[in-house]
Amino acid sequence: MNGKAANTRSRLERGRSALGPALELVHTGRAPTRAVLTAELGVTRATAGAVAAELEALGLIRVDSRPAAATGSQGRPSHRLSVDDTGPVVLAAQVHADGFRAALVGLGGRIVATAPGCLTPAADPGQVIGAVVDAGAGLLRTSGRRCAGAGLAVPSAVAEPDGTALNPLHIAWPAGSPVRDIFAERIRAAGIDGPAFTGNDVNLAALAEYRHGGGRGARHLLCVATGHRGVGGALVLDGRLHLGSSGLALEVGHLTVNPEGRPCHCGGRGCLDVETDPLAFLTAAGRTPGPEVSLLAQSEQLLRTEYDDPAVRAACEELIDRLGLGLAGLVNILNPDRIVLGGLHRALLAADPGRLRSVVADRSLWGRSGGVPILPCTLDHNTLVGAAELAWQPVLDDPLHALG
Repeated sequence: MNGKAANTRSRLERGRSALGPALELVHTGRAPTRAVLTAELGVTRATAGAVAAELEALGLIRVDSRPAAATGSQGRPSHRLSVDDTGPVVLAAQVHADGFRAALVGLGGRIVATAPGCLTPAADPGQVIGAVVDAGAGLLRTSGRRCAGAGLAVPSAVAEPDGTALNPLHIAWPAGSPVRDIFAERIRAAGIDGPAFTGNDVNLAALAEYRHGGGRGARHLLCVATGHRGVGGALVLDGRLHLGSSGLALEVGHLTVNPEGRPCHCGGRGCLDVETDPLAFLTAAGRTPGPEVSLLAQSEQLLRTEYDDPAVRAACEELIDRLGLGLAGLVNILNPDRIVLGGLHRALLAADPGRLRSVVADRSLWGRSGGVPILPCTLDHNTLVGAAELAWQPVLDDPLHALG
């Protein structure tokens, strides 16, 4: 092989090894132009151009070769890069205490289509997972889009490496249900292409917020959120979920914040799970949970429309104090550089941000010295987007192998 051919082959190999990192940069919005892509990858402009062209040929991104120069700018304007909104999608599915939802999600965390399910999940995990997969299969048929994989979010810690739902406390599934195997089997039976993945719902919400939402730019991101019932937490460290030795890390819902408080499903008393979730808020506000809407929706509506009611305001302050105590303990242990709150906790933050931040600062060592930013989650369906991130990961790791 002559020198020119060797150089060409070496350049091609470097370019192909950069496909995954380049796609992730465009996927997360960190490389809006080819010039930024070149700098982030540390390659030549020619190599970055070849990488972008190959990703475009795979139908994953778009390259705008005729961008308009900004007014007053100097030099040649760089090609703009964006995800291809007509490209492949993944199937994202979520099961929660009030039902399920299926969605098709493209690169960039963009939800293409959704299909909500029933309000009462079946006690048989196979039945409800089969129903959500059928709903997703219907979306795929209607869209005609290529599917690159599937991800499922469940309201339970998911034990590794078996993929079992260890503690589905707020749905009637048996502990230890093999949800990953069930989901993969239903995906194959529905004829859906690509691998299937399963994870805890708040873990996946945190991953979505880290890549596309309120956690972008953080290095150590703590996410705490109420679902339709209960409380979950997750930690993202330098882009990776911290799962612990067997997938069970950050069960923050079972931190005790009120030793004389409500009995918890875990056997303890006064846990965040039962002191700061939607049912706790409605009970503290003297409201009867209604069957017509979810507990989360009812709680958020109450905060929006009746916050001036003394009982509602008192309930809000009570939950904020409990939540702040739990967050302060987590700050002392984990030392995150940002906290994002989801579900009802996001609404509590919006209702009285000063009170929550004050409680955390007063009760945490690091809060007094500099403060930890406490921000709302910004994605409306972050759990679905996070489930999609699981399915997109093999493509982000190696686009050619996953799609070629």
